[in-house]
Amino acid sequence: MGFAFLFLLLLLSAYSIGVSQGQLSVGFYANTCPDAESIVSSVVRNAAQSSSNIPPVLLRLHFHDCFVEGCDGSILIENGPSAERHAFGHQGVGGFEVIEQAKAQLEATCPGVVSCADIVALAARDAIVLANGPSYDVPTGRRDGRVSDVSLAANMPDVGDSIQQLKDKFLQKGLSEKDLVLLSSAHTIGTTACFFMTKRLYNFSPGGGSDPAINPDFLPQLKSICPQNGDVNVRLAMDRGSAGTFDKQILDNVRNGFAVLESDARLYDDDTTRMVVDSYFGFLSPIFGPSFEEDFVDSIVKMGQIGVKTGSRGEIRRVCTAFN
Repeated sequence: MGFAFLFLLLLLSAYSIGVSQGQLSVGFYANTCPDAESIVSSVVRNAAQSSSNIPPVLLRLHFHDCFVEGCDGSILIENGPSAERHAFGHQGVGGFEVIEQAKAQLEATCPGVVSCADIVALAARDAIVLANGPSYDVPTGRRDGRVSDVSLAANMPDVGDSIQQLKDKFLQKGLSEKDLVLLSSAHTIGTTACFFMTKRLYNFSPGGGSDPAINPDFLPQLKSICPQNGDVNVRLAMDRGSAGTFDKQILDNVRNGFAVLESDARLYDDDTTRMVVDSYFGFLSPIFGPSFEEDFVDSIVKMGQIGVKTGSRGEIRRVCTAFN
């Protein structure tokens, strides 16, 4: 009995050591590179002053990095056409130059210490703050991956996915239906291209025509911006009425048929995700309801821990676009 208990204790101890080594921590660079987070913030702020599109671009970059091989900077590698960043599912992803600028400054200050994967996560937080969204602590300690392969990004969530496909893809990453709603809410800032609207406006399956979920008052406006056989590179705001500010307006748009992206509209097709959306708009929600900002932070911090490499796994790249 005593031996069995001692063995169990040793087993649990070994397990807890393994878990702690695999976890991230807030302030990971406090001793090794104390200015790391302020350096990243400064670079992001300066970039955003040059282009208002920087915050949504950096937020999207974090999402796309984490959904392939985990949050390990694999999307940053540029080593030819087979590199992950060239995947169809990563179309329009950008912000690489901002991450590289931050990395260059960090290497000059604390060489070989701060990972590119952590820079991406920190930059996303700073981007949200610049869009008047919530500030939050980012657990750090990620190491950079050693794999970047275009084929690994074949299963990215897509604007044309059904709600079941979206739920399945998020579940595969350990994310819930609530996380799906909240992370989709990142579309509260930024723009999309008419390229991603053509099917929804003119060839919505299975019956053709337009997506019936689009509010009839909104449909002519969308069609005027993205006419059939028009320029597919024309861009439009993803959050009608609040494209420059990080807020829950995007979810109110979903409720009322004003979602721009098809995948956002699909959040109202499912009982579970619809309940999550509605939970932020009840009569007593401002007082007793959940906080959209707090819930979003929980979800993005959770996403930021998908498949992280810590300890002896991975590496700290010298430049973010190439393996060491």
